[in-house]
Formats: sequence, C-alpha cells, structure tokens
Amino acid sequence: MKRKIQLPLTRELAKTLRAGDEVLLSGTIYTSRDAGHKRMCETLARGESLPFDPENATIYYVGPTPAKPGQVIGSAGPTTSGRMDAYAPTLMAVGARGMIGKGARLPEVIEAMKTYDGVYFGAVGGAGALLAKSITASELIAYEDLGAEALRKLTVVDMPLVVIIDSQGNNLYVQGQKDYLEYRSRQS
Repeated sequence: MKRKIQLPLTRELAKTLRAGDEVLLSGTIYTSRDAGHKRMCETLARGESLPFDPENATIYYVGPTPAKPGQVIGSAGPTTSGRMDAYAPTLMAVGARGMIGKGARLPEVIEAMKTYDGVYFGAVGGAGALLAKSITASELIAYEDLGAEALRKLTVVDMPLVVIIDSQGNNLYVQGQKDYLEYRSRQS
C-alpha cells in the first residue's frame, strides 16, 4: 500500500504502518550516524538532554555530502543501519520512533521497536542524489565537529521509502525471502 505520511511519527500513526508499505514521508527528520548516536547515548547516560526533542522523532542514518551552490544539501543516501543497532534501543526508550536507513537490524532493535512502537523505513542505497531532492531545508543543530556525521534537522517532502520493519516486528526482509522461496518451490 502506498501512503503519504506526515510527521511526527506518533505511536498511533506508527501502529498503522505495515512492513511492505510504500510511503512518501513529509515533515521534520534528524540525521545521525554512529558517531552522533554514540554521543547522544553518552549525553543521555549523563542525565543531560539531547539537542532536539526525541519524542516521536524520526532519525535518518545519513552523512550527507556538502551542498553545491544553490542546493539545500548534497547527496543524502542512507548508511548501513546495523552501525546504529547498539544505540537505537536507547533512543527509542526516550521517545524516538522512526529510523531510516538500509540493511538488516539486530533482534534487540526489533524487540525495542515492538516495545516502543518503532518503525524502520528503508531508503534505496545508491540513490542519494534522488533522495536529496526530497529535502527542502537543512539546519546544523549539534556536533559540528563530526563533519558529515553532525546532527542536522531536515525538512522533507514526499521522501520515497518502504516500511521494512513495522511496530509489530514484521520484517520485509524475512518475509520477502520466504515469499521468494515459496515461489521458487512452486515453479519447480
């Protein structure tokens, strides 16, 4: 099912999404990769606040390239989500709900998604220039010393994504393999 989704990603909205749904995501998202995630988790461990309100937030695992003149942002393709798996449950525990990236997630992350009604959206790797066209504003908000991995606030309009893992733990990667094997066995 193709759906237009307006952020923030509340628990109620997250519960309506299903693995395999094609979505056009609009609203505010935040960028971070492993160095930024590590720093955010260290901040939380010290009892300090994050540089943004994590409640119902969606985090895009991306390290965008610098913007060319006249552009909002450079290429903005997803990074491998597994690099954030050690940190994702902590961020979900403080309210972050959506994650955008590519690749499989560990069982611990999927369990946290079920506990906190999280959703993992897949973005197409290698399509960073296309995905950047969905970004209408970019603001550096923290960790400038991390360069491309700095924390940014982005405004996106109709960013094309697929729900890979839904809040019930349904996983398109697992289901897709199962469906393919069933199809192949029927063809034999």
